[in-house]
Amino acid sequence: MTRAAALLYKEFSPAPQPAAEGAPDPKRMQPTSTFDPWRHRFTVLLAGATVALLAAGALVTSTGSGLSVPDWPLSFGRLMPPMVGGVLFEHGHRMVAGAVGALTVVLAFWYARRERRRVVRSLAWVALAAVVAQGILGGLTVLLRLPPAVSVLHACLAQGYFGLIVTLAVLTSRGWIEQRGAAAPEDGRPSLFRPAVIAASLVYVQLAVGALMRHTGAGLAIPDFPLAFGRAVPPLATPEIAIHFAHRVMALFVTAAVFWLAARAGRRAERLDLVIPARLAAVLVLVQIMLGAASVLSRLAVVPTVAHLVNGALLLATLLVVALRAGREAGLASAPAALPDAQRSPA
Repeated sequence: MTRAAALLYKEFSPAPQPAAEGAPDPKRMQPTSTFDPWRHRFTVLLAGATVALLAAGALVTSTGSGLSVPDWPLSFGRLMPPMVGGVLFEHGHRMVAGAVGALTVVLAFWYARRERRRVVRSLAWVALAAVVAQGILGGLTVLLRLPPAVSVLHACLAQGYFGLIVTLAVLTSRGWIEQRGAAAPEDGRPSLFRPAVIAASLVYVQLAVGALMRHTGAGLAIPDFPLAFGRAVPPLATPEIAIHFAHRVMALFVTAAVFWLAARAGRRAERLDLVIPARLAAVLVLVQIMLGAASVLSRLAVVPTVAHLVNGALLLATLLVVALRAGREAGLASAPAALPDAQRSPA
């Protein structure tokens, strides 16, 4: 593996302890991080709250409630307007966003005080910056009357923020902290790192294309499924049709990448921590296709449309878990070579 992978493994993982005479001074080594169950649970709670926020945002879009409250940061000049009609969805979205923002502030300062891994602390601060930027973008979407560019950026940043919180939840888990690292794959047993990264990247791009489709009104530009105007390739007569068809084509690439990952995971039966989420991703991608079809055939009914967005976020999170765990394994394969002999573990 590359030297960069080794450095990342050393940064994210507990430091090896000196095991022989002549080992380096422990004070000069990477500080060891200990498992903090409450901080990990808090991070998982924040990830769950972010899923709720994504669902709330999807409800706003699916019900056409984006401008039910025309001002920002207040709602009709008040902190709590009457929760009726579209105001229920729009102001409810703001309330959930405020709760997620407050939790993120707590998370960032908690990590700053208790987390000893520099990169993990930095990720917590990046998450705080992302949630602040997300709030500003949300305000701009209202004040600028829902411009597509800002709305799409708002949606993409939301998924990126969710990915950051999922990453922090993995890096603070007991398995990550206390496990010194799993054995590198033997000959003939492929690493899952590359297919997991490819699949996760394609899913994120697909989520961005879906956001573009949603915020440009292209959700029903192709009204039938699985064909498009009764054809395999529709006439790309309008930008909306092109965007919608691009979303369908991307779905094929995402499906292929996820099933490639699941197939390779089948050859790593000894690593259930990789096999289970890889196979779960294969299930989620099938569910995603069915929800996408239901969204079109139901003429963008609220339930399948919201579920489609939330399931896409869960698919991204699952692939991130595989990529992180497989990446740690890939880094471990070369990390001992960069350490003094006295620090090398027999494992």
